Amino acid sequence: MAPSDPTNQDWSELLLMPEPGGLAAHRRVYLALRALILDGTVPAGARLPPTRALARTLGVSRSAVIVAYEQLLADGHAVARVGAGTFVAALEFPPRASAPPARAPERADPAPPFTIGRAAADERTLRQFRGMVARRLRAFDPLHLTYGDPRGTPALRGAVARMLRTARGVRADPENIVIVSGTQHAFGLVLRALLRPGDPVWVEDPCYPAFLTALTGAGGRAVPVPVDLQGLDVAAGRVAAPEAVAAYVTPSHQYPLGVAMGMERRVALLDWARGAGAYVIEDDYDSEVRFAGRSLAALQGLDGGDRVLHIGTFSKVLFPGLRCGWLVVPDALMDRVLAVRAATDRQPPTLLEGAIADLLDGGAFTAHLRRLRARHRASRDVLVAALSLLPGLEVDVPDQGLHLVARLRDGGDDVALAAACAAAGIATRPLSAMYLARPPVAGLVLGFTGFSDAALRAGAEGLGRVLAAMR
Repeated sequence: MAPSDPTNQDWSELLLMPEPGGLAAHRRVYLALRALILDGTVPAGARLPPTRALARTLGVSRSAVIVAYEQLLADGHAVARVGAGTFVAALEFPPRASAPPARAPERADPAPPFTIGRAAADERTLRQFRGMVARRLRAFDPLHLTYGDPRGTPALRGAVARMLRTARGVRADPENIVIVSGTQHAFGLVLRALLRPGDPVWVEDPCYPAFLTALTGAGGRAVPVPVDLQGLDVAAGRVAAPEAVAAYVTPSHQYPLGVAMGMERRVALLDWARGAGAYVIEDDYDSEVRFAGRSLAALQGLDGGDRVLHIGTFSKVLFPGLRCGWLVVPDALMDRVLAVRAATDRQPPTLLEGAIADLLDGGAFTAHLRRLRARHRASRDVLVAALSLLPGLEVDVPDQGLHLVARLRDGGDDVALAAACAAAGIATRPLSAMYLARPPVAGLVLGFTGFSDAALRAGAEGLGRVLAAMR
């Protein structure tokens, strides 16, 4: 159903019936419908669901729905069209005189330009997800009243397993999946399950700073391994620390450089892990957001599931406030990971898991990703075009992901540049600060998702002013 045609949409799942509280059923239906109309959730021209269908959905009699519709018609909130149905009136309704003045919702200040990892709201997906949450709340599951599986609900683990099998070639049963609150949570579980104090772990150089923070907190020792155009240099890792207990990689889209690990390197990394009895921590953080061609399958699928822990999150493709991701765990490590889970937060929240599973299994998530890729690709192109006008920058145009790297052609102090940008209200990350051992490259890491075209162009203009002032 096209989102631009509200007359054909079934939005009955958005209804939240008020508690009885002595109210008759028809009054509760009326109040629920009226709330959706007045707050703009259901637009003018939208067709009200057929009375029989809505009665079944809400678990009330058809006569209660008919009386509620009649009240909406009498109040002017709806109009009837002979032979067509009942529709939301194309009118604006002021609040009742006795009602307190409406308070404008508080909104967070917009993020500074180029903030990394900012999600883009998709109204169609949010509308669908709102209905799924509402339906799950109405059919309240007794599992919410007790403590359950520390891995998460079978429904969501099964939906994630099917998604990963189709989209990323991951070979895992639902029993191998642990639902987590995000990538950082997964890092904590994995590292505490794997490491003893001082254990060496290969890390990419340059590396994702948040993993280094988690590794240090778990008592591990980072062993920098250089990254080139083919990804992590496995041969260099073997020389630096052949006895390492794990390797952390972002093989589909290396953070921050954006390169993909070649197949030869992937095979070499897995060969080393098997021979050393080590594990590979695969951070698949933005593999869904690819703009051209097909990405390489996940390392976990190539390995078969014995030596790779696969981590992913919905924060980048839905929104961070959802706090939901996944960790695919080999059989040999599951008991250790769950022991850590039980000692920390016990289990993931179950209330939203069913709605997320509905989103994945019903086809809405796949359609959402298509829209998201197109939107992010357009944002990337806007920023690349704006940055191309600035002297002194060389932009790496990514085929995937949520950020790009703008290198300083003549070198320079990117840390000082990032500080000057911050003072000007522009969020950048200095590339050189992410290098550990090898000679650093000067540049800026810039996010381009979740911003309007105007905000991206304004951010580029502001960056240009900072560059000019520093020169």
